[in-house]
Amino acid sequence: MLFLVFFLVAMITVLTATKLSTYADVISEKTAVGGMLIGSMLLAGATSLPEITTSYTAIILDNPDLAVGSILGSNVFNLVILATLDLYFRKDQVFERVWTQHRYTIGIGIGLMFIILFSLRLNVMYIILGIGIDTFVILAGYIIGMLIMSKLKQTPKNKEENPPREAALPPLSARQAMARFLIASIIILVAGTALTITGDRIAVVTGLGASFVGSFLIAASTSLPEAVACFVACRLRNFNLAIGSILGSNLFNILILCGTDIFYRQGPLLVHVEPVHELTASLTIFLYLVTFYLLIRVRPRTTFNYSIPSILILFTYFITSYYIFFLS
Repeated sequence: MLFLVFFLVAMITVLTATKLSTYADVISEKTAVGGMLIGSMLLAGATSLPEITTSYTAIILDNPDLAVGSILGSNVFNLVILATLDLYFRKDQVFERVWTQHRYTIGIGIGLMFIILFSLRLNVMYIILGIGIDTFVILAGYIIGMLIMSKLKQTPKNKEENPPREAALPPLSARQAMARFLIASIIILVAGTALTITGDRIAVVTGLGASFVGSFLIAASTSLPEAVACFVACRLRNFNLAIGSILGSNLFNILILCGTDIFYRQGPLLVHVEPVHELTASLTIFLYLVTFYLLIRVRPRTTFNYSIPSILILFTYFITSYYIFFLS
């Protein structure tokens, strides 16, 4: 019964995320904001709503491993989604058709993940106002990164235009699209709570452990909105919206981790979790670096050469998943 409820809630999440991406595409096309910023901010925030309810519900359930595992695992899974869709749309060579500013988003993500990794590794116990000092450092890094991002000019990696859209925009105004976007976001938010509660019960019933369930089962489920939204954006040939939503969602997840630490009253959150999360954080950094390479490399001559980095991401993910399973 638990798995049936989990599956049904996940399906609702998928269907809602499809609408989210469509509405975001309308907003990006009918306003002056553009796909990258809509993806990095609006769509990324909405698709990350399940992570908010997941992490905070886990804290209420006094399960810090589930909270941290769902956030870090979601960031890993988001990059795997990006690699998978890059392979699926390999003929379009997605990473050759986007703005160079995505490199800075990845750079910010790498920097913040290093702070998280050091906090997990060193067990920093310094507390200010009941909050771990590492949370303040992460927040400062996030704010500085966003300020830098806001001042960057959007420039394409290559001068060629995106391929033509496969479907026309829905007959919606920007205001109508925004209203429907907000409704879909609320549905996503409610679904996230249900995913967490059922996931916590699955961890108990199956004996898999909160670290593994949080890092993979819950993380994969709460990343469903990102996966569907990114796929729909790619189908619409709005590649900046697709990549921006994934990379922006990862940054937003890190911000959620900071908020979770504020609500966790037993001390610094990252001190009260299992060491296996260090491996997940390290994996995230590695996948970030491979994704960064995709954005800066010279255009490959063949489709196979283009696909090698994304294949490496998938291979690394499955090997690490297998290893973490036995650690848990």
